[in-house]
Amino acid sequence: MISNELKATIQGAYSRFLEAKSLKPRYGQRLMIAEVAKVLGDIACDDEGRRAGEPAVVAVEAGTGTGKTVAYSLAAIPAAKAAGKRLVIATATVALQEQIVFKDLPDLMRSSGLNFSFALAKGRGRYLCLSKLDILLQEGHAQSATAQLFEEEGFRIEVDERSQKLFNSMIEKLAGNRWDGDRDSWPEALEDQDWARLTTDHSQCTGRHCPNFQQCVFYKAREGMGKVDVIVTNHDMVLADLALGGGAVLPDPRDTMYVFDEGHHLPDKAIGHFAHYSRLRSTADWLEQTAKNLTKLLAQHPLPGDLGKYIEQVPELAREVRTQQQFMFTLCEQVADFRPSEDTEGRERPRYRFEGGVVPEQIREVGIELKKGFARLNDLFTRLADLLKEGMDGEVNIGIASHQAEEWYPLFGSLVTRAQGNWELWTAFTAEDPEDSPPMARWLTLAESGALFDIEVNASPILAADMLRRSLWSVAHGALVTSATLTALGKFDRFRMRSGLPRDAVTCVVPSPFVHGDAGLLRVPDLQADPRDAAAHTAAIIRELPNIVEDARGALVLFSSRKQMQDVFDGLDRDWRKLVLIQGNLSKQETLNKHKARVDDGQHSVLFGLASFAEGVDLPGAYCEHVVIAKIPFAVPDDPVEAALAEWIEARGGNPFMEIAVPDASLKLIQACGRLLRTEQDRGVITLLDRRLVTQRYGKAILNALPPFRREIS
Repeated sequence: MISNELKATIQGAYSRFLEAKSLKPRYGQRLMIAEVAKVLGDIACDDEGRRAGEPAVVAVEAGTGTGKTVAYSLAAIPAAKAAGKRLVIATATVALQEQIVFKDLPDLMRSSGLNFSFALAKGRGRYLCLSKLDILLQEGHAQSATAQLFEEEGFRIEVDERSQKLFNSMIEKLAGNRWDGDRDSWPEALEDQDWARLTTDHSQCTGRHCPNFQQCVFYKAREGMGKVDVIVTNHDMVLADLALGGGAVLPDPRDTMYVFDEGHHLPDKAIGHFAHYSRLRSTADWLEQTAKNLTKLLAQHPLPGDLGKYIEQVPELAREVRTQQQFMFTLCEQVADFRPSEDTEGRERPRYRFEGGVVPEQIREVGIELKKGFARLNDLFTRLADLLKEGMDGEVNIGIASHQAEEWYPLFGSLVTRAQGNWELWTAFTAEDPEDSPPMARWLTLAESGALFDIEVNASPILAADMLRRSLWSVAHGALVTSATLTALGKFDRFRMRSGLPRDAVTCVVPSPFVHGDAGLLRVPDLQADPRDAAAHTAAIIRELPNIVEDARGALVLFSSRKQMQDVFDGLDRDWRKLVLIQGNLSKQETLNKHKARVDDGQHSVLFGLASFAEGVDLPGAYCEHVVIAKIPFAVPDDPVEAALAEWIEARGGNPFMEIAVPDASLKLIQACGRLLRTEQDRGVITLLDRRLVTQRYGKAILNALPPFRREIS
């Protein structure tokens, strides 16, 4: 049972917070604080202070407006401090991370009387590498001879005038303490291709051997989280740390309480973390280029000892593996019947999926040979990287000077990463799936590669439940998962299946402060068109949409496919099209900014968007007075991971439509409806243009799971 002292600390902090902010307590927020405190504040420990007994996990669904961050912080921070543990708050998006660090936690400290320290932990890829910036500013004069051998590894030296101006500006701001080297705090948006030249990863970083180590912005940021009470990070970093056994980057999970905000993303993030892919043609080209590069390197630098011996082995082995890659390309081209398909953002990605995850024997045999070849390459590159590390120390003579070892290390580190990635792919692609576990999804995707086409080979788990159960829930001192959408059809069953929540995990839904019946109207008109007849349904939307949203200053129209979105846009009257901003023409943020500017100027503005506009888009007040949803957002039927999961459930005697498709669609529809009310003052209308909500039995279940808006069903 939670101690009286901890209970008093939490209650006192909440009272002071409300008083300081002149707020009234929200019922849902109080309930959430109580549930989190009950689980995280009452964890039995052994003599060493480690959790004894079953995992301590609580999952709380809390709607928009509940004040989740305040609720879990007020309960979890005192609970973690009382237990002598660190608190790790993980989010799915950078935007929420920064809101928590720069707004929510400072505000909580000022207002609640709680005393705690906190820091932001981002991955290395969000930070500038000073050494790379140095090389780019020198235009590679000192180091280009070696680096140019590895241009395709990202070590391009040419710097155009625009880039030179950007890099000089960065140096000036760093020198004047007006920038901290964090990509997210740079005043303008940085293009991915620019940033890729400026950052590094663990395989290329020379660590304490780097001449810029003392000024390294990444290591400075890491120092800041060494002894703090609360670390704010993202799901990916937590998963990466767990994959390394835990405690490698973040605190030891056994000494950590976790909060997973936006927690409905965690299962998919975990699947993505253990998914692998590689492109056959581009990897074959990389192998040939690597063989040429290292042959040229040996000609320029006769190398004695192990360094020369290992490098000499690479070109022949790389060409052997390249031959296997080309053979695999031919086999895949022969077997694959690529079918047009869209991903969740409507991009065309022709795919071929191996049913049941079973790969034809001939392809599997070549895959096993590729696995062996990349294992040998990985071993050679790892040995070379280790030798170069020794050479950087200067204590061992490896045949080159320490400064040259330092120059070469990032180049060979990148080769390790690429060889290892290919080895992991072919290991997963050719593995025999255990009978009692879900199989891997395995598929091929047709990809563009310059003037030619390429074949991308993919292997992915279909459920992350076992991995999360084994690496997270069973190990962590305690954990909270929270989101506005954890339940589907009013139950936690879907989330339990996908996340592997422990059997004894506490689950609860706390009410939103929004009075949905007063604030919103839910309409289901009769378009006289079945959504399964795409042409008729699209024609009906074109006909009715101008009338549906005519009274809204700002409207959001959500589609399940890019084709229908584009067809509706093309079919509208030319004058009406001028009101529409369609996803994809500009970046997401630019599109939203332009929409807001129009509404601020008193104009009407209509956003057309796909899945990414149905979640995480915040358009309060006049920016979104009407949400139109074209159809029930069933998953793309040919998504290979979802298709493999459905196949597995059916093979076990289940009903994939009712167990996966319907709960998933329910969840997505709730997220889409969540775009309407962002504050307690918001008012508006949601129009669902899909009669299956009232004509089909499953549709009624989906309809009844939606927030309790007033209803108007034609």
